[in-house]
Formats: sequence, structure tokens, C-alpha cells
Amino acid sequence: MKKILPSFSYIFHPIFIPALATMFYLFYQGANFITQEKLFIFFQVAIVTIVIPLLVFLLLRATGNVDTIMIAKTSQRKIPLVIHCFLLILLVRKSITIERYPELHFFLLGALMSTMLALVLLFGNIKASLHMIAISSLTVFVIGLSFHFQFQNIVAISLLILLNGIVASSRLEMKAHTNTELVLGFFLGAIPQLLLLFLWL
Repeated sequence: MKKILPSFSYIFHPIFIPALATMFYLFYQGANFITQEKLFIFFQVAIVTIVIPLLVFLLLRATGNVDTIMIAKTSQRKIPLVIHCFLLILLVRKSITIERYPELHFFLLGALMSTMLALVLLFGNIKASLHMIAISSLTVFVIGLSFHFQFQNIVAISLLILLNGIVASSRLEMKAHTNTELVLGFFLGAIPQLLLLFLWL
């Protein structure tokens, strides 16, 4: 099990979570969109939140500003988080608008809030787990979608709740975070999503 746990840190890396949230959103809203629009939404989110960050990572690593994809050092997190904030702003302002995709818009807005809070904490030399921010925000979002669309998805919700514990264990096994940093990350991810639920539930 100790050999398997680290793999969850890569499978559920924060850059994949917006795309996963989009997949859940399209699953719940599937009947309201044609196939072309589903692909358009998904690829927009995937390009902005996965492809561009990976290219930025390669550039930052080539210039010596980051060491690994996990960006373990507090000092190396500021530039990637600032860029991530700008990319999320681009999505919520230009692509995933509140008029057309309100639920996904508010998820990305919550992700933006969480990222900004994590960035502010860095200036106080406080490191929150970005993995826990991501997985907890996704969990709250999927629970919200279930209530919003009156669709019982107990299996997915149960798996996501379980994954919160597995991802936390993975980060501990890799000695990437302390318990405090994991708990802080969990709340930084979950609370903005919970607050924004009141605007779209």
C-alpha cells in the first residue's frame, strides 16, 4: 500500500481537478448540451488548466524556478499560483460564463478564491496542501450538483470522500505536508465552494 499511495498524488494532481469537475458537470447536464458543445467546454477547460500550466511548468523548470511538478518548496509556489489565478480569471470572464454555465462558473470562481487564499498564505510562509484544496473543492462541487439536479450519485460522492483521505495519506507518505497543512488545504478548498453553493443551488 505504501508503494501505491504516492501514485494518487500524481493521478489527482491539482491541475487535473478542473477538468474532472467539468466532466461531472457535463454528466449531470448532459441532456442540455449537444456533443459539440460538450467537447468545446471540456477542451477549453483542459487546455487552460492542464496544457498551459504544463507548458509553464516546463518553462519554469528550464529557468530553475521550480524543481518538480509537485512544487514542494514554498518559495517556488508563488509564480505558478499567480499564473493559475490569471488562467481561472480568463475562464470565468471569457469562456465559462455565469449566464451559460452557472454551476461550473461558480466552481471555477471558488477555485480562484481558494488559489488566492493559498497565495496570500505563502507570503506569511504558510503552505497549504494544493492537493487537498483541489480534491475537497471537487467533492463539495459534486455533492452540490447532486442536490441541484436531484440526482442521487452516492457511489461517486462516497468515492470522492474516500479519495480525500487517500490523497491526504499519499501526501503524508511522500512527506510533502504536515497534518496541519493538509487540514488547512481541505478547508481552503471546501469553504469557498460551500459559500458559493448558496448562489446556485
